[in-house]
Amino acid sequence: MEGHRMKSALAALLLGIGFAGGLTLPAAAQSSVRVGGPVAEQQIDRDAPPVPTQIPGQSRADTWHGIRLGEQGTVSIPNKQAGVLIQSEGEAWRAVRNGPLSQYGSWVLGGILALLALFLLVRGRIRIDGQKTGRTIQRFNAFERGVHWMTAGSFVVLAISGLNVLYGRHTLLPLIGPEPFAALTHYGKLAHNFLGFAFILGVALIFVMWVGHNIPSRHDLTWFLKAGGLFSKGVHPPAHKFNGGQKVIFWATVVGGAALGFTGVQLVFPFSFATLEELQLYQLAHAAIAVVMIAIILAHIYIGSVGMEGAFAAMGDGQVELQWAREHHSLWVEEVTGEKVRHGHHRGTPAE
Repeated sequence: MEGHRMKSALAALLLGIGFAGGLTLPAAAQSSVRVGGPVAEQQIDRDAPPVPTQIPGQSRADTWHGIRLGEQGTVSIPNKQAGVLIQSEGEAWRAVRNGPLSQYGSWVLGGILALLALFLLVRGRIRIDGQKTGRTIQRFNAFERGVHWMTAGSFVVLAISGLNVLYGRHTLLPLIGPEPFAALTHYGKLAHNFLGFAFILGVALIFVMWVGHNIPSRHDLTWFLKAGGLFSKGVHPPAHKFNGGQKVIFWATVVGGAALGFTGVQLVFPFSFATLEELQLYQLAHAAIAVVMIAIILAHIYIGSVGMEGAFAAMGDGQVELQWAREHHSLWVEEVTGEKVRHGHHRGTPAE
């Protein structure tokens, strides 16, 4: 009987504690909410250590000023560059790339296309002035033509894929949609990275093959003074295998190609040879040089195809009409055939 009473008392005590706890829990929850306030107050453990919000001994303003200037902190992951929270040079890079570089680049490319169209309308196709002989002379052998087309073909793919990176988002994407544009850009990037090495090899071989023919001479001055006969019918200044205009294209290709190759390798292998800031400068230089190179090569393609009669054959089968060679490369014809070509108003050279 006594044990029964003790069990009843213990049960009543536990029931009372549970009931009291149920009443106090809502009150405690309500006490953590500010009545009429929009934000709930979190209960704070007063005994917990304070969380550091700034570097000891340095003001918060100085800390963020250093971060804004690109100061590097300490990280535990292998990529130590992740310690830089803000890279301010990136903002300057983006402003130049999306601003002056893109704008001036479009002006250069649009301008050269407009000039070539105007030149074709005004001057027309440059014809062979003299009577054709029906005989040909070898201008370039198979190896030279192979190197030329390897370099030219890779450059065309590089130019198209590179221009897509610079302008495609604003021009091509609205026309074809996101999925085709993404696929085109992806495979274009792969082609750009790999064909860049073919272009570098081609430029190196071009330099070795033709550097001896592209040393400036006094005949180049005459060629430039007469504008290569480009604007005057029947005017052909004398020239060796390469005239003054072709020498400009040669050295622009060699120097510009070397610069594109150097900066391109830096970008294909990022952080292997350069810092992030240097890579940003290399990217801007790579794009600017490429735009100028594209403009020069567009002029070269024009004058070597539709712009001049008989010019394309030089890189087609390597054989050119003898009269064409006499008019445009008279000194070279003398060197190769031994014949004496009369130099004068009706003999000479526009550029290919």
